[in-house]
Amino acid sequence: MSRLPVLIILFLSACFQGSSQWYPGMNINAGKGINTKFFGREAGSGLQQLKMRNVLFPIWSRSNRRAAESIYNDSIVKASSHSAILQKSILPLSLISLALILNKSQYERDIQKDIHIFAGDDFSSKADDYLQYAPVAQLYLGDLAGIKARNHWFDQSKYLLLSNILSAVITHGIKNVYSKSRPGGSPHSFPSGHTSLAFVNATVLYHEYNTTSPLIAYSGFAFATATGVLRILNNKHWLSDVLAGAGTGIFSAHLVYVYQPFKNFNPFLKNKGNSTTMFLPYYNNGAYGMVLISAF
Repeated sequence: MSRLPVLIILFLSACFQGSSQWYPGMNINAGKGINTKFFGREAGSGLQQLKMRNVLFPIWSRSNRRAAESIYNDSIVKASSHSAILQKSILPLSLISLALILNKSQYERDIQKDIHIFAGDDFSSKADDYLQYAPVAQLYLGDLAGIKARNHWFDQSKYLLLSNILSAVITHGIKNVYSKSRPGGSPHSFPSGHTSLAFVNATVLYHEYNTTSPLIAYSGFAFATATGVLRILNNKHWLSDVLAGAGTGIFSAHLVYVYQPFKNFNPFLKNKGNSTTMFLPYYNNGAYGMVLISAF
């Protein structure tokens, strides 16, 4: 597929004559459904009207229009990113808040004691070491099975890696700063690293398949929950450790998917990453300036 150039037109200056009153917000039709704003000066007896036919543009086509509309839609998405992350933060921050309330409390110790009695002194399972990676296996098995996902496999891997890095930095940063012993007496209990890893992977899986295959999207949280439960049954973590780990993992993945860092970086997809910028002079009945055209 050929590269789709997108034109973004910015008028830097115009109409340097007569009085110097600025007139903002003048709509100019650039043709083919594209409109832009003109900010001009009053010149002599009236405002100099810019006529787009006097400006030289590269070839414009329907594909350009679709690409321009796509960029416009992207700007709308970015403008709402802050409100989106606030909405998606309700669950993970609630889990973290509950963890802080239970942390080192007598109630938490009583729960751990009851669970330990129920599971038995000899309970031991290594399933939690593997279940934390189950959502990742589901992610790529879905790709191999041809199940439609939100992103290309490279973008999935990119966001998975970034989400895991963010979650690991937060989790291990808190572990090293906040001293809390595990139920068995070893250090670095809060928050649970296994649980945060399991839930960040499950949340990435959710983002990729929630609109096309809800069963796959939500099944990852079953594996993540099982991981957290086993950490408690194995007497490796307290309940608050698991809740904080779950909240950290969910929040990290939500943050990455809302802001989508390196969104256009995908060497396996064409028509990305190339850009061209040029300046063109403008003159119309004594009004002059420059037009900045960027194609990318």
